[in-house]
Amino acid sequence: MQVLRFHDTTGQEIVVREPADGTMAIRYGSQLIVEQGQEAIFLRDGQAFDRFGPGRHTLRTKNLPLLAPILSLPFGGDSPFQAAVIFIAHKTFIDLRWGTKEPVVFRDRELAMVRLRAFGKFALRVIDGPKLVSTLVGSRGLFTTDALEGFVRDLIVSRLNDLLGETLTSIFDLPSRYEDLAAALRPRVAEALVPYGLDVPDLLIGAITPPPEVQ
Repeated sequence: MQVLRFHDTTGQEIVVREPADGTMAIRYGSQLIVEQGQEAIFLRDGQAFDRFGPGRHTLRTKNLPLLAPILSLPFGGDSPFQAAVIFIAHKTFIDLRWGTKEPVVFRDRELAMVRLRAFGKFALRVIDGPKLVSTLVGSRGLFTTDALEGFVRDLIVSRLNDLLGETLTSIFDLPSRYEDLAAALRPRVAEALVPYGLDVPDLLIGAITPPPEVQ
């Protein structure tokens, strides 16, 4: 019996495609096993069709209402059909890191222009699997947190730069403002990620520091 399932041994895999490229022959009556915190989406001709939540599913025409009508079903629907299965992890990925590649310029009321570095951690979660696949994953067979970390990091740094300019007047106020800044920064980043089917349930600022000579 054909069994379709995905088990992440690394803790970093967000989207996995079976097969990694193209499609495969899937026979009606096959078993689809979707783990807790996952969903599975059938893909054919670049389009997303039926979606399955956690559990063991026996693939029949009745639980493939979107895909079955476009398939030819000779021999009573017993012959294989061609499709790919996209497994998407909906768990929260924690301890991802962000930081400035280059110092960002901040206009300080006492020190004039100051170049700041910042770093911290964030968590990431998929809230709309098909949207993530269509906007960022595409035809890739494997999509991990490594593929997203740099993208989200740049968003965080950009939104932090805007936030500092709007709410802070002097870097002397920074040590007491980390928690407030992180609380204000998280929804800005989350809003920017909605078009990609992603959310940041948590975001922390570890430090924002000026150059040694300013310190």
